[in-house]
Amino acid sequence: MKLYTSNRAPNPRRVRWVMAEKGVADVELVEVDILTGEHRQPAYRDKVGVPHLPALELDDGTCISESIAICRYLEAVHPEPNLFGRDAREQAVVEMWTRRCEFYLANPLMLNVRHSHPALAALEAVQSPHVADYNRVSAERFMKTLDRHLEGRDFIAADRFTIADIVAVVGLDFARLVRYRPPAEFENLSRWLEACRARPAAKAGA
Repeated sequence: MKLYTSNRAPNPRRVRWVMAEKGVADVELVEVDILTGEHRQPAYRDKVGVPHLPALELDDGTCISESIAICRYLEAVHPEPNLFGRDAREQAVVEMWTRRCEFYLANPLMLNVRHSHPALAALEAVQSPHVADYNRVSAERFMKTLDRHLEGRDFIAADRFTIADIVAVVGLDFARLVRYRPPAEFENLSRWLEACRARPAAKAGA
């Protein structure tokens, strides 16, 4: 198998982190240069179908894009440690928090970075400081919710580390490109974040 990835982008890191948590070592990493537009070239688009990273190419030629879809495939093939929930209830709760962390935290922070970091201007038709500011405020609104939720909890969606934690941490870490730090008042969020960053797989996925 091959994983088309980029060390410059956050979503591929989600997959590399899941691989590290599960000890998956039989996937070749293929670096794609997004700043030069390599992901938009016919050779890549014809293979994957869309100019998006990451993409996982299976041995039979099937290509799976979208980071969570790839992570679900890896979960099915390598079920331990479990990251998506063990039963119907837990799976639903993990899915709920994963979607919340993606829609209300990770995506806004990514847009904030893409519209404020000079080196990422190549990825946007027009960079807009207003878009950057709006999305930062939106992300911080959810951080407040997440901080309350994490009171007395070690992890977001279960009594153990799950894909919801990965999605949230990767989004927050990507914002460090513009020297962003969550407001200090979110003490539960800060405690959880440092604990997740201390995991060995966090470094392997970076």
